[in-house]
Amino acid sequence: MRASRRTVLAAGAGALSLSFPLAAFGQNNATDKRFIFIILRGGMDGLAAVPAIGDAAYASARGRLAADDALRLDSTFALHPNLPKLHGMYAAGEALIVHACATAYRDRSHFDAQNVLESGAAAPFARDAGWLNAALGALPGALRGSRRELGLALASQAPLAMRGETAVATWSPSPLPETNADTLARLMALYRERDAQLAQALDDAIAANALAGDDAMNGARGPRAIDALARVAANFLARDDGPIAAMIELNGWDTHAQQGLAQGALARNLRTLDAGLDALKTAMGERWRHTIVVAATEFGRTVAPNGAGGTDHGTAGAAILVGGAVQGGRVLADWPGLAPSALYEGRDLRPTTDLRAVLKGVLADHLQAPNAALERTVFPDSAAARATPGLVGA
Repeated sequence: MRASRRTVLAAGAGALSLSFPLAAFGQNNATDKRFIFIILRGGMDGLAAVPAIGDAAYASARGRLAADDALRLDSTFALHPNLPKLHGMYAAGEALIVHACATAYRDRSHFDAQNVLESGAAAPFARDAGWLNAALGALPGALRGSRRELGLALASQAPLAMRGETAVATWSPSPLPETNADTLARLMALYRERDAQLAQALDDAIAANALAGDDAMNGARGPRAIDALARVAANFLARDDGPIAAMIELNGWDTHAQQGLAQGALARNLRTLDAGLDALKTAMGERWRHTIVVAATEFGRTVAPNGAGGTDHGTAGAAILVGGAVQGGRVLADWPGLAPSALYEGRDLRPTTDLRAVLKGVLADHLQAPNAALERTVFPDSAAARATPGLVGA
């Protein structure tokens, strides 16, 4: 049975660990700035990642989930003990924590909340494009014209935050066995003879996996592979002709039962996140000092534990900013407190900082995205969420 050219291309690209052909990035370097967005899907417990140990109501409010061995940041806040690399970045002025923050969403549906987080809209399903794609499209003309793809998603398909009119690329590891050099050479010869477009696609795939490095075949698989994916992302972004922005997904933050403290699913995820942030710093090399990474989740979790030893869907949480370009070494929080009367709807950490304001501040001061575009197209209906100043170092 003769395989169609579409089938052969899929098999060849799949064996190369490339889910979508990645076109070559442009040769002109218009900026040395880089931005990485890590989405923590499932609702990270911000009070576990960044416990407010100095709040007088903290211990009684958290009960069995109150930390007793956290890594202190200041008189009020600390980090989970599984975040030692992040703690080191904080001490070096390369990490900033934003606490009691949330999107405009105030209900507790994962699907709706993630849609709002990624679209940048004020309500669920208000648009079918993402804020990061819109931000890349709003960059100054010299940046837009300098490359064919401004963004890279480390995923089999572009997440909503990366979808839109601006050209982006995707890369993901394949579950298929590695293809040997002879087979690739035969495929390339076939494509060049029969279809130049397919030949270009395969050539782009080979080039992309060469840029991805050894992690393309080793380690960039599985639910806890963010450190390997981080190294792959850095291999692309650290190049002078690489993309400006990248997006990485990390799942598994929905901790309804047996959340744990030093052990458990949340502790494992925080350890993985810490390793991923450290891998990014190491792999970005000199480019790290021009990089900002934002890790954010769709909502926080309830302050008090539930009967299953976990936490339920909440409202405000914590976002993490790291990078050599971050004005770090501090926690940004208009802290509402954890006393029962201070909680949102009697159960959640009350949101006092709009995450869109934080993202606007980074995009405006780091990537030079125009304020008018941030208000109109990147984060529609967000005039009240004024860009947060002072997030980016001099």
